[in-house]
Amino acid sequence: MQKQLTGFTLIEVIIVVAIIAVLASVAVPLYQGSILKAQVNRAVSELGAYKSVFDIQVTNGGSVGNSELGYVPSHLTNGTIATDIGVANSDGSGHIEVTMGGSAHPNLAGVVLRFERDIDGGWACKIDKAAADNWRSDYRPSACVVL
Repeated sequence: MQKQLTGFTLIEVIIVVAIIAVLASVAVPLYQGSILKAQVNRAVSELGAYKSVFDIQVTNGGSVGNSELGYVPSHLTNGTIATDIGVANSDGSGHIEVTMGGSAHPNLAGVVLRFERDIDGGWACKIDKAAADNWRSDYRPSACVVL
């Protein structure tokens, strides 16, 4: 008795490839969106780390230059040690801000991340997306307002 060889038919292989293509077409954009959201969250978190030092400097009447804040430029932003990220006003208000760029995703280039301090010491996170044409609302961290 002769043993018959079995295997997959061409139709079965084409169907499997089509299913994989459909799954990939859904998964890749979701993954990209997650990467962009993670980069925004990381940059906001890194900027937020300077709020307490800013508060101390303003309370003590000191300046809020990069050296006083201990600013270290992030690879996700265009920040340099020569350009101050903080501005303090005489009434105790002020802000710290950076612009995304560097090795951040190109869709995020130009997004301005800002923490604004009011005269009572309260902080508000604001994001200016005007320079980023491909910004999507799901990139926004929950604690921030998009302008």
